[in-house]
Amino acid sequence: MRTPLPAPVPAVGVVCLRGDEVLLIRRGQPPRQGEWSLPGGRIEAGERVVDAALRELREETGVEARITGLLDVVDGVFPDAGRHYVLIDYAAEWLSGEPVAGDDAAEARFVALDQVTALIDWSETRRIIDLAVATR
Repeated sequence: MRTPLPAPVPAVGVVCLRGDEVLLIRRGQPPRQGEWSLPGGRIEAGERVVDAALRELREETGVEARITGLLDVVDGVFPDAGRHYVLIDYAAEWLSGEPVAGDDAAEARFVALDQVTALIDWSETRRIIDLAVATR
């Protein structure tokens, strides 16, 4: 019998666009450790969601951005890691800074949009990036 997952954890993700590039991080922690993904993480108690998005972006990449809109809410259910996240994904426009991996990110860099499909395994992440590009 499989152990039930704990209650979902609210978290944020940020699609930070700079021209024809998107900011990605290589995950340094489970779930999906080692995979390329969006910067983001858990919302702290008492923190506004949009503030969490900008904080996580800054902590994981050193980049400053302006939130341009809410994209979608995604269930990140990862039974192998024993986790369920409710991911609130935002679009953002790069303002300043060059990516430097920090916090939970093993790597951080801007990637040409035409390379996203080859780098990102999770279809939901690819869908969210496509949505950000289509709505900018």
